[in-house]
Amino acid sequence: MSKHFKIIDYAISSLLRRKYKSIAILVAYTITVAMLASVLFLTHSLRTETTFVLQGVPDLIVQRMLGGRHELIPLNYAETIKTIRGVAGITPRYWGYYYDPLTEANYTLLGTGSGVATLDLLEGRLPGSVDECAIGAGVAALRGSDQSKELILVNSRNTGVLFEVSGIFHTASTLLTNDLVVLNDPAVVDFFGFPPDKATDFAVRVPNSNEVQTVAAKIKRLFPDTRPITKRELIRTYDMVFNWRSGMMLTVFSAAIIALCIMAWDKATGISAEEKQEIGILKAIGWDTADVLALKFWEGLIISMTSFLTGVLLSYLHVFYCNAFILSAVIKGWSVLFPTFHLTPSFNLFHLLTMGFFTVIPYIASTVIPSWKTAITDPESVMRG
Repeated sequence: MSKHFKIIDYAISSLLRRKYKSIAILVAYTITVAMLASVLFLTHSLRTETTFVLQGVPDLIVQRMLGGRHELIPLNYAETIKTIRGVAGITPRYWGYYYDPLTEANYTLLGTGSGVATLDLLEGRLPGSVDECAIGAGVAALRGSDQSKELILVNSRNTGVLFEVSGIFHTASTLLTNDLVVLNDPAVVDFFGFPPDKATDFAVRVPNSNEVQTVAAKIKRLFPDTRPITKRELIRTYDMVFNWRSGMMLTVFSAAIIALCIMAWDKATGISAEEKQEIGILKAIGWDTADVLALKFWEGLIISMTSFLTGVLLSYLHVFYCNAFILSAVIKGWSVLFPTFHLTPSFNLFHLLTMGFFTVIPYIASTVIPSWKTAITDPESVMRG
């Protein structure tokens, strides 16, 4: 162990002698790792948040389509759907999106009958009348409603409506309620100007998960203008969206990956005359080939592990403490208009180990292999060049 400590000490001093070259490699290596790790951290965290959110969605959502777009669905459809075998219950849902020009953010307005009773409230209660509302923490922070206890929104008739804030949501997933404004069902209908005989969509409860797809097929056959969406399809869609966006970002950063590969290839094809002379001197004064390889191994490990750990730390701070301000616009898409929310720290250890394997191991190999070729050469011929 004493021998290896001395080799490590010499490896550090050798890197410090070539400090400008070492710093250049460290910076390039760290930036590459930080960019790749940021994409993986952000994607995995968003996927975890979304999976948590989607656990509470209905077994089956039934929407009406008109001209390829989501349209309000007649309430009389529910009477027929109730008679389908396997359906345990059906609930009309009233909701819609609201763009707030004051804060330039999008809010989701949701009726109390749409399954919000299971959500946790930081304080207060759900709205009990048409002039009350419960809001997410992001909406409260943007509009100052946590202090004034009031929220003013402009309805479909271009009239300002004052709501008293009866509660503020608090949940383990900020993605679930951060942009949410919950109103009484009649208040949502009046705010958006919905016809009294129509709802936004239906939430259908199917206790047996094996029958969900069959029920969806029967609904589609009875009402060809509807689009039944199962919970499984919803989760798969979100997963595909995040995979596509993260893949797009990784493609953009492929230039950095290629640059790192070129750097590793340049080291693998040969070492500088100065390094060759150093190896020749070490061999001449009694170092054997194993000692030289151990020296170069520790040099490569120090550079690669320092860069890898620094890059991972920077990416962690970027994603979970700085809200991934560089990548969020691409990964989150239009949700960048939502009030700012903080992601719950979450990462996949397998992804980190895989990334470490494909970045650390090649660099160490590209340091050791050319050194081995020089170390087995006669020291005198090496020093003479």
